[in-house]
Amino acid sequence: SGPDDPRSPGQRRHDALADLCRLTLRTRELPDHGGDPAQLVVTTNFESLTQQLSAGTLDTGLHLTPETVRRLACDATILPTVLGSTSQVLDVGRQRRLITGPLRRALILRDHGCAFPGCDRPPRWCDAHHIQHWADNGPTNLANAVLLCGHHHRHIHHSDWTVRLGRDGHPEFIPPAWLDPDQLPRRNHYHQRT
Repeated sequence: SGPDDPRSPGQRRHDALADLCRLTLRTRELPDHGGDPAQLVVTTNFESLTQQLSAGTLDTGLHLTPETVRRLACDATILPTVLGSTSQVLDVGRQRRLITGPLRRALILRDHGCAFPGCDRPPRWCDAHHIQHWADNGPTNLANAVLLCGHHHRHIHHSDWTVRLGRDGHPEFIPPAWLDPDQLPRRNHYHQRT
């Protein structure tokens, strides 16, 4: 809780439970597919894909806002299904945007946990966030990634905070003008102590 956390106690408990579930799904002690991230299949038409992602539709028929699609896409396997004007499948894409394996290990070595200023969450509680969204042609590489815990991952997607890499290649966060009129970059110094 704090001035930048408007969540109710119930919402914080809900988010904590979701974080626990995500952490549990990543352990090696579950069945074969238990540690894999969610697989998100978004259906959109070719014009929307070539311009900018508008909205998505799940295979259940549920419509999603672009913001929700981007938030879910940060730590999910995306299988883009591109449809032509008569709903014929043009492309089903490839699974190549996840930050896993050696790239995730390099991210952990650099960030040591949630990179948001003041957060103490360790790497196992963190998602890999694309600084420039993958849907906006952001590359999947170390220079475009940052570790964020579930709460701060949602916070970055739904607030005026921005993240970038500083000149030294470490993440820094720019607060919104209402919080800091000078918008001075902030860093997480917690993990440097450990």
